[in-house]
Amino acid sequence: MMSVDVLRACAVLQDCADQLAVLGNIIHPGADTQRTELHLKTARLMAGSSLSDFTGELHQSQKHLSIQERLFTPDNLAKVQKDRQFVSDVINGLMVDLQEKNSFQSLFSAVEEQRKKKAQLLDIINREEEGRLRIKALQKELLDIHKQKTDECVRLEELVAYLRDQVQDIRVRSNRQGKFVNSCAEQLVCQGLKVNSQKEKELEDEVGILQESTEEEKNVHMELETFLKRQHANLQEKLQFWIQRYEKDMEKKEQEITGLQNKRNVSQARIQELSKKCRDMQEVIIEDRTEKERLRAQLEKEQRERDAATKIQAWWRGTLVRKGLGSPKKDKSKSKGGKKGFTRVPLERGERSPFPL
Repeated sequence: MMSVDVLRACAVLQDCADQLAVLGNIIHPGADTQRTELHLKTARLMAGSSLSDFTGELHQSQKHLSIQERLFTPDNLAKVQKDRQFVSDVINGLMVDLQEKNSFQSLFSAVEEQRKKKAQLLDIINREEEGRLRIKALQKELLDIHKQKTDECVRLEELVAYLRDQVQDIRVRSNRQGKFVNSCAEQLVCQGLKVNSQKEKELEDEVGILQESTEEEKNVHMELETFLKRQHANLQEKLQFWIQRYEKDMEKKEQEITGLQNKRNVSQARIQELSKKCRDMQEVIIEDRTEKERLRAQLEKEQRERDAATKIQAWWRGTLVRKGLGSPKKDKSKSKGGKKGFTRVPLERGERSPFPL
């Protein structure tokens, strides 16, 4: 069952919905109706006022009409109608939600959806603004590039004209250089012919001289060949001698190597025998050291036991003296005739024995 507050809220919402419906019916008349009203007012003013008053009133009416025309454009009217329809739908949905579920969930949902739409619209506007700025920047950059390219084209045209002038100068210079080179070449050819004729004469003289020297070289060659054959025969004899000597020396060295190998084998056998004796001696030395270490440890243990016994006797005698149970001299006199013995004396509370268990 619905409460009184819910019924009141539903009544208020129903009233708002009715007013929005009435407002929607009122918005539909257009600018023609307003112009008709303006004409009626103009006729009334012309009938009952002077010319100056009529002019002022007419000016104010036209100004008011222009303002209304700007406000009541089709786009503005469509937006107002859309907003009115949205508010009406939200109110109707809220009434149904209050009547059925007794909650405002539909209102919250509508508000949240409207916020999302508004955020999306703002995002679109921002992106559009960024796009406009980007377009302006690109247009400015394009103008700068166009100006730069224009300047570059002018500079290139000037460079082309300058290069054409340079090419023309180079052509003139190349023609002059060609003529100069041809004249130089002709002179060089004439000089070359003269030089060649002189060189031919010199070469003929040299050929005669070389023929004479060739005969002398042939005779020298024959004598040198005879000398080399004699030297070759002598070297062959020396080679045979040294080969025989090499073979004898090799046999002698092989015998020496065999004797050295035998001596080495004998020495290795002796070394192995000595190494075996050394290992035996090392074992004996190690055993002797182990025995001495054991005896030393045993003597140290006996010495520690004697020291401990001496400390125990001293502690016992001190305890007897402190307790007043007798003097050490009396104990000695008593113990002469029989066995040595010790009487256990209980320790006082808090007193510790100097010898741990």
